[in-house]
Amino acid sequence: MITIDQVASFLDKFAPSRLAESWDNVGLLLGDRQNRAGRIMTCLTITDSSADEAIAEKADLIVAHHPLPFAALKKLTTDSQDGRLLWNLAGARISIYSPHTAFDSAADGINQRLATGLGLVDIAPLIPQPESSETLQFGTGRSGRFEKPEPLAAVADRVKRFLQLERVQLVGDPATRVNKVAIACGSGAELMADAIRQGCDCFLTGEARFHAALAAEAAGVSMILAGHYATERFGVEHLAEILAGEFPAAHVWASQNERDPLGWV
Repeated sequence: MITIDQVASFLDKFAPSRLAESWDNVGLLLGDRQNRAGRIMTCLTITDSSADEAIAEKADLIVAHHPLPFAALKKLTTDSQDGRLLWNLAGARISIYSPHTAFDSAADGINQRLATGLGLVDIAPLIPQPESSETLQFGTGRSGRFEKPEPLAAVADRVKRFLQLERVQLVGDPATRVNKVAIACGSGAELMADAIRQGCDCFLTGEARFHAALAAEAAGVSMILAGHYATERFGVEHLAEILAGEFPAAHVWASQNERDPLGWV
C-alpha cells in the first residue's frame, strides 16, 4: 500500500522544503501520514470545483501548488471558503500536500522547465541556493540566453507555443532584440532587480502590476506576461506524470475541472 508519507517524502526530495520562501507554507498541510495514497490528484489551486472533483473521484491526496491553508487559521469552520474546503476535504479523508515555491525553485521545477521549454541555454537560478552544482541547480527564478538574439515578438511566440496560449501581454517594442531572459512563474516581478543585475534584457512572468511594467520600461527591460495560471498550471500537469512514474500502482491525474478564472472577451 502506498502511503501519504511515502508520497510526501518523495515530494520533499523532488522539491525540498528548504527551497521554499520564508513566507510560504509547504509540505503536508492536511492529513494522516499513514493513510493510503492510491489515488492522487494534482492541481494549481484548491477551489470548489477542484475539491468537488477530488471528492467525486475519491482521491486520497491532493498535491496543490498553492497552499491550503496558506495563512494561519484561528478557527476551522465553514464560515469561510478556506474553512469550508478544508472541512469538506477532511470529511472525505483527503490529504493535502503543497510544494509551492519549493517546486518553483527545484532543479526540475517550474521555472527550470519554462527556461528549457523556451530553448534557452546557460540556464541558471536568478538567486542560487548554496547547494547548487553544475548538474543540479536550485534557486529562485531562472535566467538563460538564446543562441542568437531574437525579436521580442519571436520570443513571445515561443512562450505562446510552449504554454499553448493565444495571447500574451508585452512591455517593450516587439522588434527589440532579446538575448538574455529572466524567468519567474506566477507573480514574480519582485525579481526584476535581480534580472537587471544579471544583465537580462527580457523578463517572463505570469503577472505584474502597472507600476512594475513602468519600472521595467524605464530600465530598458522588455516583459512578457503570460498569465499566472498559464505559467504554473503546466507544471502541475508535469508533476502528475512524475508521480505516476514514481508510484505506478497509484492512479494519478491532473485536475480536469480546474480553469483559469481570467478570460478574454
